[in-house]
Amino acid sequence: MVIVGLTGSIGMGKSTAAKMLRQMGVPVYDADAAVHRLQAPGGLALPPIETAFPGVVKAGVLDRQALGARVFGNKEALRRLEAIVHPLVAQQQRMFLKRAALRGDPLVVLDIPLLFEGMGERRVDGVLVVSAPAFLQRLRVMARPGMTAEKLAGILRQQVPDTVKRRKATVVIPTGLGLAPTRLALAKAVRRLLKQRGRAWPPNPWRDRFTAQLARARRK
Repeated sequence: MVIVGLTGSIGMGKSTAAKMLRQMGVPVYDADAAVHRLQAPGGLALPPIETAFPGVVKAGVLDRQALGARVFGNKEALRRLEAIVHPLVAQQQRMFLKRAALRGDPLVVLDIPLLFEGMGERRVDGVLVVSAPAFLQRLRVMARPGMTAEKLAGILRQQVPDTVKRRKATVVIPTGLGLAPTRLALAKAVRRLLKQRGRAWPPNPWRDRFTAQLARARRK
């Protein structure tokens, strides 16, 4: 089974690319959706989050704005939150991959926004990076409710620059030319990746542990 990472900076069109891949019949694991499920009422992440950040869970519901205010610009607080959420997300990801392997799926995609930031490229057989011109990225992001120039700048500081992601990509998927060219590039990339042999599954616990340690050291 070939495991492919899908990533890209904020506003680059990753969600659109993931939707297109699903329409092509490719199973896609959505890391952001997994985080939302874990933080939803009754989610496994809520109790430890409330313990680490008292007051952000009210009547069983996470106040995302309150939590965001606690961790925004605070590296120590962000690391505490990541230490809670990341292992739970990784557990769900392994379950997704196991089910896909049992079904005999030839290729699966892991939709992970911070793939390179967490050195996740070590755990996949190839990486698709969605990319668009910087001016278009800014237009897309600034149109989002509640977004400010300061908030965007803070998000970009936490992300590996687009130029670096493009260099590290197995395939760069352009998303600034319209939907049809994006879909065509994705279909071509899938055909190319299906020709190779997967090496990331079954997982190697020693490699994964070492990669996680390196990623934590990088964020300090």
